[in-house]
Amino acid sequence: MKRALFALGLSALTLSACASGVAPHSGPAKSSGATVAAPSVADVAAAPVPARDITTAAGLGVLRGPQIATLQVDARKTALALDSFRTSCPGLVRRSDTSGLTESSDWVAACDAAKTWTGDAISFFAEHMDAVQIGTGRAFATGYFEPEIAGCRMRQAGCDVPVYKRPSDLIDVDLGQFSDELKGRNIRGKVSGTKFVQYDDRAAIEDGSLAGRGLEIAYASDVVEFFFLQIQGSGRLKLPDGNVMRIGYDSQNGRGYTGIGKLMRDRGLITDASMQGIVAFLHANPEEGRKIMQENKSYIFFRELTGAGPLGAMGYPVVGEASIAVDVKFIPLGAPVWLSMDRAEPNGIWIAQDTGGAIKGANRIDTFWGAGDRARVIAGGMAARGTALVFLPKAAIARLGL
Repeated sequence: MKRALFALGLSALTLSACASGVAPHSGPAKSSGATVAAPSVADVAAAPVPARDITTAAGLGVLRGPQIATLQVDARKTALALDSFRTSCPGLVRRSDTSGLTESSDWVAACDAAKTWTGDAISFFAEHMDAVQIGTGRAFATGYFEPEIAGCRMRQAGCDVPVYKRPSDLIDVDLGQFSDELKGRNIRGKVSGTKFVQYDDRAAIEDGSLAGRGLEIAYASDVVEFFFLQIQGSGRLKLPDGNVMRIGYDSQNGRGYTGIGKLMRDRGLITDASMQGIVAFLHANPEEGRKIMQENKSYIFFRELTGAGPLGAMGYPVVGEASIAVDVKFIPLGAPVWLSMDRAEPNGIWIAQDTGGAIKGANRIDTFWGAGDRARVIAGGMAARGTALVFLPKAAIARLGL
């Protein structure tokens, strides 16, 4: 995982994903575009019998989907998806695909064609790719956005929550170098004497274990708001002079993520597991709130972003209503994904450009909505179920025998 932009939504707040966003809508939201649901999972195909290895898309089973030209999409959002696909192409044609579905060379023809394509976007995808269903095709989608909170570059009264960059003693270890059975698995930690140990957890860091090392790149005004910005993985600091400092994911301490929404609800501390309900309790009970937040041992490190952003796991800017985070063992980064969900906003074509610590499993999707109030509302209420189809280049389809 190159960075961590995590899921929102009620289910993400109360189950195992992360907690952020605003109160979920009580019912289906009105569509922001013209997309409508198309064939259901049952209309596409029956679920295949799992293969020997179900930890990747190739092992789980892949079935041919409907013709791309028959899928119902919104023209504006499909055009955004094509633009993001073009952006991803330089990385797409050189990346190793851990899903087992494609080889980097498979994407060359589509990426070359995208450079000069002048027709409508859906025709491009239909001409150069085919849709497939991963496993049952049943999808669950949440949302994320780029938050903005009060901050400052230099520590001052009322603005003293450190925003740390990646420490130099934080080490990434690729376990696949030591065993073929551990390929694709990575851990983070630090060296202590002759041993490799876990890195400092949230409690240790907030209690000052990194202080005095010159790692502060900025400061936030509110520890609770910064906690939720960390969960998002990137955001904006509104500075006292009115300017904005954009910060993006630099690394993570390697500790497991704990969703405090579920924890608080299970303990009877809250009945409203929306961001507002959680934040209200944490602000009203600062000492208890601090201990609760520290039960999430995961801690995110940041760097300042001076160009376009925020950046996804491919190293390219993610785009509101076009980019999604996925599990790369089931969906290749850079691949288009079509969604037909039980609420209108996420329907249509997206590009897999990001990953997230809570985004695990086949057809698990996190939709990116950009910045601002609208993005916050949609992302905060996003918990949609339906169908996902992945678009693969025709060379890959032929090799897979589909």
